[in-house]
Amino acid sequence: MKIGIVCYPTFGGSGVVATELGLELSKRGHEIHFITYKQPVRLELLGSNLHFHEVHVPEYPLFHYQPYELALSSKLVDMVKLHKIELLHVHYAIPHAYAAFMAQQMLKEEGLLIPIVTTLHGTDITLVGSHPFYKPAVAFSINKSDAVTSVSENLKRDTLRLFNIKKDISVISNFIDLDKHQNGFTDCQRDMMADESERIITHISNFREVKNIPDVVSIFNGIQKEIPAKLMMVGEGPEKVKAEKMIDDLGLQDKVVFFGNSNEIDRILCFSDLFLLPSQTESFGLAALEAMASSVPVISTNSGGLSEVNIDGFSGYLSDVGDVESMIENALKILKDEDTLQTFKANAKAQSLNFDLHAIVPKYEAIYEQTLKQYLMTFK
Repeated sequence: MKIGIVCYPTFGGSGVVATELGLELSKRGHEIHFITYKQPVRLELLGSNLHFHEVHVPEYPLFHYQPYELALSSKLVDMVKLHKIELLHVHYAIPHAYAAFMAQQMLKEEGLLIPIVTTLHGTDITLVGSHPFYKPAVAFSINKSDAVTSVSENLKRDTLRLFNIKKDISVISNFIDLDKHQNGFTDCQRDMMADESERIITHISNFREVKNIPDVVSIFNGIQKEIPAKLMMVGEGPEKVKAEKMIDDLGLQDKVVFFGNSNEIDRILCFSDLFLLPSQTESFGLAALEAMASSVPVISTNSGGLSEVNIDGFSGYLSDVGDVESMIENALKILKDEDTLQTFKANAKAQSLNFDLHAIVPKYEAIYEQTLKQYLMTFK
């Protein structure tokens, strides 16, 4: 099958999942075409089954904001015609499903039929999509898609609660390539980051307000008061400056390392003892899953889809949003005793096995085949 994938090409969860999905589909014999404004960060190798097409947005003084949706729609039309793409899989309702629908209509005018599968990832629903300015466009984009999936049961419930949706939504959870987390490091170089007596705490995100970055710092501050510890902060975003100031104010400069965006997440997680994700909400919690795949237990909130990923008292602990004291207490339960830590590490790894990409990707293939068949039948 020839499949066009539209996603944000960033370090965010939706871009990572879309890229990993495309990579695996190409290995399974499908011809994959990524269509976006920049090559996805995890798309390292292109080949006969794997292609990237850049969306250029011309600069026109007439426009106060350059029309990316228009440029994307036009690019989709051109690529479908040029490469005979059979199906579009778009990640995010807006702008991607919206642009894909316009492309679909333009192609239909030329007698070309192409169905759209839309995957909802969270921000397009819970934050952007629920805004009154965008709500009609989001509902329209979802309802005009030929198949719709969401990455968690919680996100499906939120979507049905917030919008008047007439389409069935299939839940296909996010996934992880566990083969990439069977690291062969003979030496994680842990001693470069911390002393043998210190526990290593890690947080990885895009440092947006929804990630509750001040809570990350507060939780670590509570932990390090009780046991020797270091904090690894991985990522870039608007809340990073606030975090740096908070760390300076608390006098924790020597105990915190900022990595920025990194392509060595596996190595950082290799020497981590605990992962913090105190987010206001997570549609799924891919960062938590990546940590667990590296045998790192998780302290998180119970918001959104996190309880579907992190099992309370098994792979880590769940707390209410903002309950920093509970998260400190739970972290110390895991970290203070070596046997307890090793048990939680093993449990975290075991829980991650439920989200192996080799079990999840066939579900997308089934959606593609069913959608393509039903779509073409409606025009016979």
